[in-house]
Amino acid sequence: MERNIYQRKDKRWEGRIYRETQDGKRKYQAFFGKTREEVQQKMADFRSGFAVCAEKTVLFAEVMSEWFQSVQYRIKESTAANYRMKADKHILPAFGEKNIADISQNMIYEFIKNKQDSRLSNRYISDILILMKSVFKYAIRCYHIVNPMDGIAMPRKTKPDIHLLDETEQKKLQQYIAENQNLTTVGIALTTATGLRIGELCALQWKDIDLEKRILTVRKTLQRIQVKDGICKTKIIITDPKSESSVRNIPIPDFMIEILQKFQGRTESFLLSGTEKPVEPRTIQYRFAGILKNVNLPSVHFHALRHMFASRCIKLGFDVKALSEILGHSSVEITLNRYVHSSFEQKIEYMNRLKPAA
Repeated sequence: MERNIYQRKDKRWEGRIYRETQDGKRKYQAFFGKTREEVQQKMADFRSGFAVCAEKTVLFAEVMSEWFQSVQYRIKESTAANYRMKADKHILPAFGEKNIADISQNMIYEFIKNKQDSRLSNRYISDILILMKSVFKYAIRCYHIVNPMDGIAMPRKTKPDIHLLDETEQKKLQQYIAENQNLTTVGIALTTATGLRIGELCALQWKDIDLEKRILTVRKTLQRIQVKDGICKTKIIITDPKSESSVRNIPIPDFMIEILQKFQGRTESFLLSGTEKPVEPRTIQYRFAGILKNVNLPSVHFHALRHMFASRCIKLGFDVKALSEILGHSSVEITLNRYVHSSFEQKIEYMNRLKPAA
């Protein structure tokens, strides 16, 4: 093996170890660190670990299966299903049958490029890479390999383009809801008035709505997840919300009280169905899309209602901290960076407030 260590332009140190593969070709393994000594240690660890791994082939699929078995009991069922989906659809087809010690940075960068070429968003690709990092960290501990993802540059995430209804279109939707009141439109109205996530709305039961105190409590969320080796490919689960901050009490606006009173059901009944059987998010999305089409409004995702609620609250002068807690965010930065949108008309209004300097 041959090695060299040098300092890069970004001030990090890089070292490389060259070796011959089984087909006689030369390949290198790169190591990165803040100091020369850190890189030297990583390279020493690699040399000692490679001797262990070189004795036998350990497939990436085997290591990932072991890792998953070690974490599945401390993660949510929905998270486990998400990991399995990403592994089966993206990671294992590319790396499953490869010796984990032979996976290089070049292979990972090629994987990233292939996923970009297949039109996956950089944000989604980054989620896949984060999952892979966890598997490689496990492999470092158990198989003494060097992490090929050390120093990998993650794809640059772009802010998603969220299509919203303008004020005129929102008023048109509100008029339709007022003239066509049913359980679905009541759910849509409640979302526009509270910013509920669609899974939270679907899991909402009448026991979560206190009309006397005018408080709505978010305790659960509903989603459909993939099932591996089951009779059905997917199933619906009702579980705790995505984070601790998502469990919250939301004051119900005055105008919603009368609407909710008309449809109030039994304690255990779900708001959207009126029975003890819930309506799933996909069904509500289809119904919402049908309403938009009937009213001749642009097609937007149901989640856009949450964004419109946040933007409207900011325009009305809501305190950002209070709005963040109503939305169930862990920080005000998430509220401002992802959920507050300023229309061009609003920007014109702001600019016209400027006056010549006296």
